[in-house]
Amino acid sequence: MNRTNLLTCSAVLAGLLLYGCSSSTTTTPQDTTSQTAETTKAAEPMNMGRGLELVNLDTTVNPCEDFYQFANGGWVKNNPIPASESRWGSFNELAERNNAVLRSLLTDAAANTASEKGTPAQLVGDFYASGMDSVAVNKAGITPIKPELDKIAAAKTTNDLMKTVADLKTKGMGGYFGLYVAQDDKISTQYALQAAQGGLGLPDRDYYLKDDERSKKVRADYLTHLKNMFGLLGNDAATSQKKAQAVINIETQLAKASKTRVELRDPYANYNKMTVQDFAKQNPKLTVTQMLEGMGSKTAKEIIVGQPKFFTALNSMLSKIPLTDWKTYTQWHLVRSMSPYLSDAFVQENFNFYGKALSGAKEMQPRWKRVLRTTDGAIGEALGQLYVQKTFSPEAKQKAKEMVDNLQESFKEHVKDLDWMSDDTKKQALQKLDAFAVKIGYPDKWKEYKDLEITRDSYAANVMKANQHEFKENIGKIGKEVDRTEWFMSPPTVNAYYNPSMNEIVFPAGILQPPFFDPNADDAVNYGGMGAVIGHELTHGFDDQGAKYDFAGNLKDWWTKEDLEKFNTRASMVDQQYSSYSVLDNLHVNGKLTMGENIADIGGLNIAYTALQKALKKNNPGKIAGFTPEQRFFLAWAQIWRVNMRDEAQNQQILTDPHSPGRFRTNGPVSNMPQFYEAFGCNNGDKMFRAETERARIW
Repeated sequence: MNRTNLLTCSAVLAGLLLYGCSSSTTTTPQDTTSQTAETTKAAEPMNMGRGLELVNLDTTVNPCEDFYQFANGGWVKNNPIPASESRWGSFNELAERNNAVLRSLLTDAAANTASEKGTPAQLVGDFYASGMDSVAVNKAGITPIKPELDKIAAAKTTNDLMKTVADLKTKGMGGYFGLYVAQDDKISTQYALQAAQGGLGLPDRDYYLKDDERSKKVRADYLTHLKNMFGLLGNDAATSQKKAQAVINIETQLAKASKTRVELRDPYANYNKMTVQDFAKQNPKLTVTQMLEGMGSKTAKEIIVGQPKFFTALNSMLSKIPLTDWKTYTQWHLVRSMSPYLSDAFVQENFNFYGKALSGAKEMQPRWKRVLRTTDGAIGEALGQLYVQKTFSPEAKQKAKEMVDNLQESFKEHVKDLDWMSDDTKKQALQKLDAFAVKIGYPDKWKEYKDLEITRDSYAANVMKANQHEFKENIGKIGKEVDRTEWFMSPPTVNAYYNPSMNEIVFPAGILQPPFFDPNADDAVNYGGMGAVIGHELTHGFDDQGAKYDFAGNLKDWWTKEDLEKFNTRASMVDQQYSSYSVLDNLHVNGKLTMGENIADIGGLNIAYTALQKALKKNNPGKIAGFTPEQRFFLAWAQIWRVNMRDEAQNQQILTDPHSPGRFRTNGPVSNMPQFYEAFGCNNGDKMFRAETERARIW
């Protein structure tokens, strides 16, 4: 189980992804647009100071009508999606720059065969070299997973199969359900064994159950993909068809037993603690005790079951569905998990469905990029050590820390000034803010890989060994003290997160780069970019999920009844606003699924604006290329979310992603801010202007 899988299993981290006129003088929108257009003609070489470029704007659009288009229209027009991508935006641009650095580091490490065993250079060098050796990978064919396929085929009973499944899960196989160790939501000082619904090959239950034409097409493409994969495993056409249908049948039943993504956002409903013995009695076909022993955990006495009804359904299915079909299902999830690391035929077929049919990419990414991503996912902190030495200076870390401190102080001011919250609840909120842990750049204590042996012999074997190492480390946490130094993203990751059980905000070095953060850019750009990102993660501690955890990271009710009702009323306004947004053929944003991220965007931008005003009192450069600091602040926010997406990827985002599309992440928050109206001269009647009674504002 690599770090990415662990994040998916725990489902507790709130990540970022988951994408002029002076402030004291208002002008009409027409004046603002005209002035901007004149500035464009005069600006040489088409820039607005470090961090923003005029060429990315669309000055034919009134910022008060569609700020996203005004701020990003030029970029959207001039940056088509590369054939190998399903989307292209600022996150991708930054990832590309990081990838160039990482590729150089990996190439150098792979070229050095004399690195000391167990060092970061040896681990990443040999891992990368094994993945780049396409001749050896193709020659091996299906050999790397042949022993596992043989074990599945040899199972005579469900008990035999579950024993094999336990072993395969330690090596990274999906299917059936999720099992992992994470903090106990109600006792954050302790680790707890946790079980969660899973077992699907499509991204979400709705793909199996919705009856619209788009969903039907995905299911048809999926069936074809399954048939092709079983054909690559050596089955004839008729057998492949039969096996593909068996998988569809099982997964459809699992989908029906699964909670929706909106239902999964309720942490109280997901907290069902019981003894392992009781869980085993309730679900005898799962042979829980045997599975845990096979996974290396004999010490667990209790388990937190996320969705008990799912396991009841799975247990019943194991009794009713023939063993042959379950063996087929297990074969599929093994090959699905491992196909990116096998010969070209498996890699291509995997891409044909997950990359092309499901996400809309036209061609596969180059091999080096795919192997780089796998290396980062498998041994990210080994690679991260090399990365931060190259890219992240102590000075950058210190400036980022200062921004975090400023944002926390601004958040405290916002809490103190709230007119809808009582003093009792404010006291609890301020206590939680004071208790926030902050992690910037990279871990203070690097992850060790003492027992992990990586060689150049087999790419797939290295992936499985890395998964086993991660799984063993995770399952071995039971009974140990919670490690609050642990990171759940690697340092090169272009993302950030809030972890409610740790009550911490984490910003990897990978995102602390332009355009999000530039130590040499002016404050307006940095606070509109990275400052708003920091504010976003801080606000996650007080969104509709994070607000259910106290200062120590425990799932606990710390609100007065009256204040909670007021909070929910304001949150419902956020739901209504974002649910009104639509993409494609009137496919609407799910305001309830995206609630937490939308609250974090709105709160984070407001808090960052307050922090900027503090910074401007110390150093106000005035206009740059005709834009005030306030205007540059909002433009910096908008450029974070600029993106072009294929229809397939956009459909998948609406169904599965707790983040709203980039256009609405830009326009949604600013349309609630009178500071934005003032900066760009927006008035009642403009599309970006919302009546005061309709403005969503919580924090």
